[in-house]
Amino acid sequence: MAVASSPASRRIALILSWTIAGGVLYTMRTVHEAEEVPAPAEVKFEQSRRKAASREENRDLISSQHLQVKKSWENPGVYAWGSNIGKVVAPDSDETNIKSPRRIAYFDGKLIRDMKLDRNFGAAISENGDLLQWGIGFSPNSQGPVPTLRGKNLIKISISRDRIIGLSSNGSVYSIPVSQEDQASGPKPKENSWIPFWKGSSVISYRNVTPGGIGWREKVSDISSGLEHCLILTSTGRLFSAASGTEEFPTKGQLGIPGLTRTTRPIGEYYQAHEITTLKGFEIAKIAAGDYHSLAVDVQGRVFAFGDNSYGQLGFDYSVESPTIDAPSLLPIDKLYKGMNLVPRVTNIAAGGVNSFFTIDATRVVGPGEEDPRGLGQVVADTWSCGQGIHGSLGNGRWTHVQGTPTKIKALSGLFEYDETKRTVIPIRLSHLSVGTTHASAVMNNVTHLGANDRSSENDTNWGADVLWWGGNEFYQLGTGKRNNVSNPVYIPPLDVEADKEKGRREEHRFQITPRKKIRFNGRNVDVEQRIECGRGVTAVYSGT
Repeated sequence: MAVASSPASRRIALILSWTIAGGVLYTMRTVHEAEEVPAPAEVKFEQSRRKAASREENRDLISSQHLQVKKSWENPGVYAWGSNIGKVVAPDSDETNIKSPRRIAYFDGKLIRDMKLDRNFGAAISENGDLLQWGIGFSPNSQGPVPTLRGKNLIKISISRDRIIGLSSNGSVYSIPVSQEDQASGPKPKENSWIPFWKGSSVISYRNVTPGGIGWREKVSDISSGLEHCLILTSTGRLFSAASGTEEFPTKGQLGIPGLTRTTRPIGEYYQAHEITTLKGFEIAKIAAGDYHSLAVDVQGRVFAFGDNSYGQLGFDYSVESPTIDAPSLLPIDKLYKGMNLVPRVTNIAAGGVNSFFTIDATRVVGPGEEDPRGLGQVVADTWSCGQGIHGSLGNGRWTHVQGTPTKIKALSGLFEYDETKRTVIPIRLSHLSVGTTHASAVMNNVTHLGANDRSSENDTNWGADVLWWGGNEFYQLGTGKRNNVSNPVYIPPLDVEADKEKGRREEHRFQITPRKKIRFNGRNVDVEQRIECGRGVTAVYSGT
């Protein structure tokens, strides 16, 4: 039976405890007179998270990814970093390099259709289809983007050494000088005016390089340009190539037409498009161009390569006797999976500088002598690379000068995740690859969620797609904040680190890119997504339509 203690007995117990504690302390001091008793460690308690004032604020507090998605919708624009010698990534700054993502003020609150960057010039397509240009390569007095070619309803651009190749919505292909001076002094073609039956001269100089002989139900659907050449793909799978420089004629076989030189070319302008007839019968689906080489994939998943192979960028071993291949050559992808009971199919390609990348779906099939094969029909998604890896740009963890046989990028291969909607395990493929001269980024096609709304739980957060980066980092173009090259794909911090700090987050979070979503912006419904552009020593993330 418990007995309640009186106030007097509690005071006596307290005095007795103090006396015992004092005796113990005295004894400790007597025995250890020469030792200094260390001060007790200060106990720090984690501060409780501030209480959210609303459901949406709670989501911002608990998820960096949710906050990133939200910011990309509320304040679209362009983040850029890397070399700024041409005042491309930071037009209003004299800094040589921009070490971390920074917004280009001109694009704040703007959506654009496409963007391509060089160290010396930048080009983009405005939301209404006009060409925007800036950088010292455009004009020594450039203060930021200005419209140049108007009224063509451009949907895609690609850049060469000194020209911009633009594709319009109706399939016309234009070649525009990078230099503002050349635009003003060069020949200006005749254009239809608002006056019936009257043609006037264009405001700027440009060329029309749309291939001849296009059928009435056929039009150009894609373009890709190297330093001196351009690949032009039509909606029926026909492939053309053309010189894309102001004066240079391609000499490394990248046009894909054996024997074609400036002197042997057909009568007409040297920049006219030529059909690659050796690919007739193959319906080409995707194209990619590096500095001096070309790649093409047909609808069956077969890849053809041609052009310069000095670093093995075509996927073939380098040969001193034949450093270039001037005809489309079938890459033996099957050899990469020899003896593995997997049938590979190339699903996408990318190229930049002297590097090439291939994404492959490899399907499990019955092997010789197998009676009870497991995983039959399962697909493994892999990414392979070849070319020069001295800057780490192959992404395979090696620093290789010449790599002819494609090597697997392990960090981007053989990945799976559980799809709660489909209730099954699915392979994680790449959604997009952007390749600069020495660096690259990969957007993963992982499961994303953009459905958090006013009716869902306060813990229902949005999240985007993972992005990884690797390669040369001389100009801080990887966005890591450091200058060392990276040979294995890595994550980078969120573009808007300050937004994370405002929410009290101190730990490291990674950047995730926002996939396509229809949102309400400036009083209208628009489809918008974030995209990545890796250029020559520069990088940008922009809000695209």
